[in-house]
Amino acid sequence: MMIKRHAAVVAPVAGFLLGFLDFVWIKYVPYPFAGLGNSMAAWAVAAFLLTHLSRWRLPAAVPAAIVCLVVAVPSYYLAAALIQGDDWSNLTNTTAILWMGSGVIAGAVFGAGGVLARRPGPLRLPALALPAAVLFAEGVRELTRLGDPNYQTGDLVAYAALLAVLGLGLIVLLARSWRDRLIALAWSIPLTAGGWLLLAATFR
Repeated sequence: MMIKRHAAVVAPVAGFLLGFLDFVWIKYVPYPFAGLGNSMAAWAVAAFLLTHLSRWRLPAAVPAAIVCLVVAVPSYYLAAALIQGDDWSNLTNTTAILWMGSGVIAGAVFGAGGVLARRPGPLRLPALALPAAVLFAEGVRELTRLGDPNYQTGDLVAYAALLAVLGLGLIVLLARSWRDRLIALAWSIPLTAGGWLLLAATFR
């Protein structure tokens, strides 16, 4: 279903719901599904879907995706303060600001990707591969932790498998034909490599 309402209304509401419900998800959903609540990839996919399912053009879609992810950060910490009594200063501390900065970058990239993925042209299928690629990249990052005594092997494998299934599922659901699905899957390979390098450089 297409989102027809104005971006200025939808984006902050979507961001508030994303952040608040994300914390609820982490707190009450069992692992490995709970891992999606702490997933940068899941938030990036949310920004992509927000603009992909809308009729917004790029000038409206990109700021909308950014607003969605930026608003989601204090909304997440608001839920943590209300539900488990976390410190209210978390809404605006340095960590929150850094996450908001990440939201600006992810919102710009995946917000634009969501629009390009529904437009004819040479960028449609690479853009369509973005959600799967970011999920795959996070899955690869999890698998690189195998052997680290701070992580349980079963948890890492289960979460990586979940991310892979979700990535493949998004390609199947969003692509228009099996030809598009195969090409998008092929595009996801180099995009996954690039995404993994960015994650490795940003989160050591």
